[in-house]
Order: sequence, then C-alpha cells, then structure tokens
Amino acid sequence: AWAYTLSAHEFVANEDFEKALCGFRQAIGENPRHYNAWYGMGNIYFRQEKYDLAAYHFQRALKINDRNTVLYCYLGMVLHSNDKCDEALENLTKAEQLEPTNSLAKYQKANVFFSLQRYHEALEVLNQVRDFAPREASVHFLMGKVCKRLGRINDAILHFTTTLDLNPKDKNVVKSAIDKLHCGDNESQSSEEF
Repeated sequence: AWAYTLSAHEFVANEDFEKALCGFRQAIGENPRHYNAWYGMGNIYFRQEKYDLAAYHFQRALKINDRNTVLYCYLGMVLHSNDKCDEALENLTKAEQLEPTNSLAKYQKANVFFSLQRYHEALEVLNQVRDFAPREASVHFLMGKVCKRLGRINDAILHFTTTLDLNPKDKNVVKSAIDKLHCGDNESQSSEEF
C-alpha cells in the first residue's frame, strides 16, 4: 500500500490526478486502513473543488487516524470552502487541541472567522499565528484585510506593506488592497484574494 501511495503522491505533485487517484485506490484496495491514501484522494478532490467528495475522504482518513492534525485542518478547509463554517471551526479547534502550536489550524480558523465577519476573533488568532510564523506573507495580508474591516487603516497599511516586503511577486494584489484602503471601497470580502 505504501508504494502505491508514494507513487500516487508523486502523480499529485505533477498534477496527474487520474493516475494519482488510481494509485490511491490501489493502496486502499490492498489496505483499506491506509489513511494516507484516503487523505491523498481527499486532497485531489479538494484541489478539484469537489468538496463533498473531499470531505468524505478526509472523514474516512480520520476514522482511521483520529489524532492527525493535518486531517482535521484539511477537513476544516473543505467545510469552510463548502460554507459549513461551524463544522469547519469544530475541526480546526480539534486540530488546535491536539497540537496547540499548529499554525495551519490557527490560520484557517482566522479565515473562517473573517468569513463570518468575526474580525476581532480573527485578529486575535492571527496575532498568535504571526508569533509562530512572523515571515509568512499570507498571515500579514489577512491581518491587513481584518484591520481594514475594523477601520484600523494605519494597521492595515502596515500589514499590507509587510506583505509586500515578504512577497514582492504578489505586488499587484497587495497594491490593489492598499489602493482600496484610500478609496473607501467596500468591495466584497472575496475580491481580495492573496
């Protein structure tokens, strides 16, 4: 089962999802309790935006390995993408309980709070994430978006500028976010993607 799974993960890295799915299915056929194959299939369906299928496969993996924080994070991300924010928060909180320093769980939790317009909670979690990953541009970008929503324009500019310093290749997205601060633009939350 491990050989099929390793081979399938290589196919995923090369974005050959059909061959990857075949490899994961072979691994599961050989060992139905091989959670890494269930995770791999869930990851493919998540990337293909087939959220219900992705959730099913992550849940199957969690039935086998219910102590794996990555599985809880990915299930939370899928549920969030499928507008099931309460369930997403439950899974991300479970990941945090199992591993309190899990930056991915905290960052994704902040994303869910942002979607729910719970900006103060999002900022509180993002401050924790920043302590763990101070040079992560996406954290500062989301902090900038949160500060903007809270009316803290100077803080938003600081975080957007930090994002630009950390990740200059996305300068157009960041500069657009900064420009929207000055225009007083109340665009939808989803229009500011980093």
